[in-house]
Amino acid sequence: QVQLVESGGGLVQPGGSLRLSCAASGFTFGSRRMRWVRQPPGKGLEWVSSISSDGSNMIYATSVKGRFTISRDNAKNMLYLQMNSLKTEDTAVYYCAMEETRGQGTQVTVSS
Repeated sequence: QVQLVESGGGLVQPGGSLRLSCAASGFTFGSRRMRWVRQPPGKGLEWVSSISSDGSNMIYATSVKGRFTISRDNAKNMLYLQMNSLKTEDTAVYYCAMEETRGQGTQVTVSS
Protein backbone atom coordinates (compact mmCIF):
# COMPACT_ATOMS: atom_id res chain seq x y z
CA GLN A 1 0.00 0.00 0.00
CA VAL A 2 1.02 3.62 -0.42
CA GLN A 3 3.19 4.89 2.43
CA LEU A 4 4.58 8.35 2.97
CA VAL A 5 6.79 8.97 6.01
CA GLU A 6 7.92 12.50 6.82
CA SER A 7 10.87 13.44 9.01
CA GLY A 8 13.10 16.39 9.81
CA GLY A 9 10.78 18.67 11.70
CA GLY A 10 11.67 20.38 14.95
CA LEU A 11 12.00 23.63 16.84
CA VAL A 12 13.93 26.40 15.14
CA GLN A 13 14.41 30.11 15.74
CA PRO A 14 13.07 32.70 13.29
CA GLY A 15 15.50 33.03 10.42
CA GLY A 16 16.68 29.46 10.78
CA SER A 17 16.53 26.53 8.40
CA LEU A 18 15.19 23.00 8.34
CA ARG A 19 15.16 20.25 5.74
CA LEU A 20 12.15 17.96 5.64
CA SER A 21 12.30 14.53 4.06
CA CYS A 22 9.58 12.16 2.90
CA ALA A 23 10.20 8.48 2.22
CA ALA A 24 7.74 7.05 -0.27
CA SER A 25 6.84 3.43 -0.94
CA GLY A 26 4.06 1.30 -2.37
CA PHE A 27 3.75 3.09 -5.70
CA THR A 28 5.86 4.12 -8.69
CA PHE A 29 7.31 7.25 -7.11
CA GLY A 30 9.12 8.46 -10.22
CA SER A 31 5.91 8.67 -12.21
CA ARG A 32 3.89 10.77 -9.74
CA ARG A 33 3.69 14.45 -9.07
CA MET A 34 4.28 15.14 -5.38
CA ARG A 35 3.51 18.03 -3.09
CA TRP A 36 3.99 19.39 0.39
CA VAL A 37 1.07 20.73 2.37
CA ARG A 38 0.91 22.09 5.89
CA GLN A 39 -1.60 22.65 8.66
CA PRO A 40 -0.95 25.58 11.00
CA PRO A 41 -2.37 25.26 14.52
CA GLY A 42 -6.11 25.81 14.51
CA LYS A 43 -6.29 26.21 10.72
CA GLY A 44 -6.98 24.10 7.66
CA LEU A 45 -4.58 22.48 5.25
CA GLU A 46 -2.50 24.82 3.07
CA TRP A 47 -0.74 23.85 -0.10
CA VAL A 48 2.98 24.71 0.07
CA SER A 49 4.70 23.39 -3.05
CA SER A 50 4.47 20.83 -5.86
CA ILE A 51 7.04 19.12 -8.04
CA SER A 52 6.62 17.27 -11.32
CA SER A 53 7.37 13.58 -11.59
CA ASP A 54 10.80 14.14 -13.14
CA GLY A 55 11.68 17.04 -10.86
CA SER A 56 11.91 19.57 -13.67
CA ASN A 57 8.98 21.76 -12.67
CA MET A 58 8.33 23.22 -9.22
CA ILE A 59 5.72 25.67 -8.03
CA TYR A 60 5.32 27.39 -4.69
CA ALA A 61 2.75 29.16 -2.61
CA THR A 62 3.34 32.90 -2.54
CA SER A 63 3.97 32.76 1.21
CA VAL A 64 7.03 30.51 0.82
CA LYS A 65 8.38 31.44 -2.61
CA GLY A 66 12.04 32.38 -2.46
CA ARG A 67 12.50 30.74 0.95
CA PHE A 68 11.52 27.09 0.39
CA THR A 69 12.88 24.66 -2.20
CA ILE A 70 11.20 21.39 -3.13
CA SER A 71 13.25 18.58 -4.63
CA ARG A 72 13.16 14.85 -5.16
CA ASP A 73 15.45 11.89 -5.68
CA ASN A 74 13.59 9.34 -7.77
CA ALA A 75 16.38 6.78 -7.37
CA LYS A 76 15.81 6.81 -3.61
CA ASN A 77 12.04 7.41 -3.62
CA MET A 78 12.58 10.55 -1.55
CA LEU A 79 10.93 13.96 -1.50
CA TYR A 80 12.51 16.96 0.23
CA LEU A 81 11.62 20.46 1.36
CA GLN A 82 14.46 22.82 2.20
CA MET A 83 13.09 25.64 4.33
CA ASN A 84 15.21 28.77 4.85
CA SER A 85 14.52 32.12 6.51
CA LEU A 86 11.80 30.52 8.58
CA LYS A 87 9.11 32.73 10.10
CA THR A 88 6.81 32.16 13.05
CA GLU A 89 3.92 31.87 10.62
CA ASP A 90 5.59 28.80 9.09
CA THR A 91 4.75 26.88 12.27
CA ALA A 92 2.62 23.91 11.22
CA VAL A 93 2.46 20.18 10.75
CA TYR A 94 3.99 19.49 7.35
CA TYR A 95 2.80 16.60 5.19
CA CYS A 96 4.03 15.17 1.94
CA ALA A 97 1.21 14.10 -0.32
CA MET A 98 0.50 12.11 -3.46
CA GLU A 99 -3.00 12.58 -4.80
CA GLU A 100 -5.28 12.11 -1.78
CA THR A 101 -2.73 10.28 0.37
CA ARG A 102 -0.71 12.05 3.07
CA GLY A 103 1.83 10.87 5.58
CA GLN A 104 1.55 11.25 9.34
CA GLY A 105 3.23 14.64 9.22
CA THR A 106 6.18 16.26 10.94
CA GLN A 107 5.88 19.22 13.31
CA VAL A 108 7.76 22.40 12.51
CA THR A 109 7.79 25.06 15.21
CA VAL A 110 9.40 28.43 14.58
CA SER A 111 9.81 30.34 17.80
CA SER A 112 12.35 32.36 19.72
